Amino acid sequence: MKNQMNQIFVHSVFIVLAALCLFPFLLLFMSSVTEEASIISNGYSIWPSVFSLEAYSYLWNQKSAMFNAYGITIVVTVVGTFVGLVISALLAYPLSRNDLPMRRSLSFLVFFTLLFNGGLVPTYLIYTEVFEMKNTLMSLVVPGLLTNGFFILLIRTFFANSIPVQIIESAYIDGASEFKIFYRMVLPLSLPILATIGLMLTINYWNDWFNGLIYVTEPSLFSIQNLLNRMLVNIQFLQQNNLGGQNVTASMPMNSVRMAMAVIGILPLLLIYPFFQKYFVKGLTIGAVK
Repeated sequence: MKNQMNQIFVHSVFIVLAALCLFPFLLLFMSSVTEEASIISNGYSIWPSVFSLEAYSYLWNQKSAMFNAYGITIVVTVVGTFVGLVISALLAYPLSRNDLPMRRSLSFLVFFTLLFNGGLVPTYLIYTEVFEMKNTLMSLVVPGLLTNGFFILLIRTFFANSIPVQIIESAYIDGASEFKIFYRMVLPLSLPILATIGLMLTINYWNDWFNGLIYVTEPSLFSIQNLLNRMLVNIQFLQQNNLGGQNVTASMPMNSVRMAMAVIGILPLLLIYPFFQKYFVKGLTIGAVK
C-alpha cells in the first residue's frame, strides 16, 4: 500500500511538472489566435476572449516568402545535421581509442574550442573574403559544423564507455579494416548518442538566425528564422515611424503576430521531438558520464 501511494505521489508530481512545461506553449498559441485589441486591453490569457486569425492571415499574405524560407531552412538543417553528425562521429571515434598517438593532446584541442574562438570579425573576413561564402547556402551550413566540440566529446565518451573493446578486437582478428569496424559495428551500437546529437544539431540549425543575419542579404536565401525576424523588425519600424499611415499601423496585430511567428518557428521541432525522445535521455546520460 505504501509503495502504491509513493508511486501515485511521484506520478502526480511529474504530471504537474509536465503541465507546467506545456503551459507556456499553450499560452503562446492561444495568444496568437487572440484579437490584438483584446491582448492590449485584457493582457495574455489561456483562453482568447476574442478569437482572431488576423496574425496568421498577415503571415499567409507573405506565403511565397514563407514557403521559400521553410525550404531553405529544411535543406540547411538536413544537410548540416547529416554532415555535422558524420564529422563529429569520425573525429570522436579515434579519440575514444586508447591506442591513438597523442590522444590526450588532440582531445585537449577539441576541448579548447569550447573555451576560445577567433572572434566575429576574423571569422567574418575568412568566410566572406577567403572562402567567398557570403550570400550562399554554405554560409548557413559551414559555421555550425566547426563549433561542435561539445558534441564530439559526448560521442567520444559514449564510444569509450559503451562499445566493448572485445568487439573491436574480434573484428580485427576477422580481418576487418578500421573503417569497416566503425561503419558496420560501432555506429549500429551507437544509435542513442547519434540520435541525441542529431537532435541537438537539428535544433541548432533550425533555430539559427545569427549566421543568416551576418552572411545573407539576399531575400531568396533567408531562412525561416531570419525571415520572421526581419518581418517583425519591419512591423516595429512601420509602427514606430507611422510610415504606413495611422489607420494601417494602428491595425497591425503586433503582439499576436509575434506569437504566431514563434508558433510557426517552433512547431516542426515539437512534432519531431517525440520520435527522438526515447534516445535523447539515454544517449545524453551515457555520453556525459566520464
